[in-house]
Amino acid sequence: MCEESTRPAPRGTQCLHIVHGRPAGGAGERMTDDPRRRFEQVYAVHHAAILGYALRRTGNADDAADVIAETFLAAWRRIGDIPAGEAARPWLYGVARRVLANQRRGERRRTALGERLRSELATEPCHRDPPPGLEGVAAALGRLGDADHEILTLAGWEGLDAGQIALVLGCSRNAARIRLHRARRRFAAALHDTRTAFAPELIRGTS
Repeated sequence: MCEESTRPAPRGTQCLHIVHGRPAGGAGERMTDDPRRRFEQVYAVHHAAILGYALRRTGNADDAADVIAETFLAAWRRIGDIPAGEAARPWLYGVARRVLANQRRGERRRTALGERLRSELATEPCHRDPPPGLEGVAAALGRLGDADHEILTLAGWEGLDAGQIALVLGCSRNAARIRLHRARRRFAAALHDTRTAFAPELIRGTS
């Protein structure tokens, strides 16, 4: 007579028995005091079900992936609150439902903000061409690389000093000063000594 093996199944094999997000033959989890191991079990057993829940309620796979990520991030942070066995699945559904609600509220806010900005910008004058007398400045800036153009306009148009430019660019104040100095030299060369009302401001800037 053959004896039934009492050895535990290899780690992860319980995932193979999930059908439509439901673990076959019971809860599919074993309670453990190790939070990481507990999370791995919850994820393995319930991921398919939560994925299906998200896909059926979102417009695309990217949104569903965001729901999955946020749901299981919340599960990891609240691992001690997740009930054992099959009760974990409706608990996760509740988390996913709140994530979806937040996602939809955020989308509505973004849509409303976009419509408001489009309405406001429609009434604002848009000056694409340089003012008279500054054509040479615009041409010189156009010949510069993106990095030089950005740092010069931060100094000249936005009126930022080297410390503020450093914050924008994510570098040190000293690095910003060096980049600004080099950009000014290249701009001066590109300008070919053209004198305008704005050119000295770009060349001198503030430090």
